[in-house]
Amino acid sequence: MLGTIVNVGAILFGSLIGGTLKKALPENIQKNLFIAMGLSAVFIGANAVLKNMPQSQEPILFIVSLALGSILGTFAKLEERFQNIVNTYGKSQLAKGLSTAILLFCIGTLSILGPIESALHNNHTFLFTNATLDFITAIVLSASYGYGIMLSALILFLWQSSIYLGTIYISHFLQGALLVELSIVGGILITASGLGILEIKDCKTLNLLPALLIPICYFLIFK
Repeated sequence: MLGTIVNVGAILFGSLIGGTLKKALPENIQKNLFIAMGLSAVFIGANAVLKNMPQSQEPILFIVSLALGSILGTFAKLEERFQNIVNTYGKSQLAKGLSTAILLFCIGTLSILGPIESALHNNHTFLFTNATLDFITAIVLSASYGYGIMLSALILFLWQSSIYLGTIYISHFLQGALLVELSIVGGILITASGLGILEIKDCKTLNLLPALLIPICYFLIFK
């Protein structure tokens, strides 16, 4: 769990720095940070998709995953519920920032492979690398959206802890093919989040999150 603790600390510290800088940044610089973060999210997501797509053994699984995931997420009203929770505290922009932060921090390849590598081989290299990237990302996000980005550290802790503990019990099930499919779907979700930041298209990314469960269910049933 050492790697996860370091990763969480990096996000908290980065958010603290970025949130403090926000007060000193002119509005035009904050707007440019939004654009920079949006573009970064789009290309990080696209890179994950392009990198993993050639390795996919199930070429239409990501399409099925997104379709079923969107139905489940819309039925559960994930986006609406999340927006209501955040708006209760009077911070309408925070929902978009948090959803982006959760995707960037949790659905990256390093964030998925890191806890697995830590659990199987006690190797924290992936998570230490991920912590460095998340530290910089947290600064940029919190400079745009404020201290509320720190909440994403809690989600990351629960996410990586679940993967870590789950790996110990189902190590025989985890295989490269599943991780490839998860990375493809995750990359698409990150790209969708970036499009929302750039105000090109609001893809209701939170409603798509259940798509990440579909590859897992598929491999449990058919593989």
